[in-house]
Amino acid sequence: MDSSLYNTLLLVPASLLAVAFIVTGWRMLVGPNSLDRVLSLDAVVAMVQCALAVYICRTLDTTVTNAMIVVALLGFISTVAITRFRKRDGAQ
Repeated sequence: MDSSLYNTLLLVPASLLAVAFIVTGWRMLVGPNSLDRVLSLDAVVAMVQCALAVYICRTLDTTVTNAMIVVALLGFISTVAITRFRKRDGAQ
């Protein structure tokens, strides 16, 4: 495959991820309740994994796969911990 075509094809998901990061960051800051913030945190974890996958495709360097596994485990553990100890908004 031509190198310029390959780079162009990788530019599309990279730009979509950048837009998704902006929208998700806005939702994390403005979210009307804490559940929206937790969901946006999960979305950020998924987008970081996708960004690392795009990086792997761009550089053909597979050493980042360990970081992808760590991000996935930390995202799962943080989600479980937050949902375990979360109280309803306005509850005491």
